[in-house]
Amino acid sequence: MGIETVRQFFAEHAPDVKIKVLETSTATVQLAAEAHGVAPGQIAKTLAFKVGEKPLLIVASGDARIDNRKIRDTFGGKAKMLDAETVMELTSHPVGGVCPFGLATDLPVYCDESLHAYDEVLPAAGSPTSAVRLSPKRLAELVNAKWVDVCKLPESDYLLSSQANAKHLETSIEQYHSGQAQPRSLFEK
Repeated sequence: MGIETVRQFFAEHAPDVKIKVLETSTATVQLAAEAHGVAPGQIAKTLAFKVGEKPLLIVASGDARIDNRKIRDTFGGKAKMLDAETVMELTSHPVGGVCPFGLATDLPVYCDESLHAYDEVLPAAGSPTSAVRLSPKRLAELVNAKWVDVCKLPESDYLLSSQANAKHLETSIEQYHSGQAQPRSLFEK
């Protein structure tokens, strides 16, 4: 189970891909990024959901967050994250080592566009201490994944916040110049 099924998968489908096993845990995006010396976004996290009655896997950049509206628009329903026991049963991988390789059941796999920000990504390899390094394109090809846009990146949150703050500042300045606002209220919301 776990790393052994991933080893078998790569032996059959991509013998040139080597599994790297570390002595420290890489069970979270932050731990994995530190252990491999890469940015958190370069870690390819695999998330297990159920939309309606259908389980599915989404592989996304480590710093990306699932956007519920995009999930509904893409899959036609609300996504519910699967519990650890169900994930283990469906994938044969423990949480912290979940990946789209060597799955126990035939699950649809989707790769989020956020992975395209990197030339190489590091998904787990069936255990909380293992990973592989490959291009997002190759990752998707190996698991017959479809590309989707279901995440938002931290910078998009920052940009939205910055745009809202800029609009508020612009409105406050207009109010000040028109005599509708006092100077002390310029930066109050």
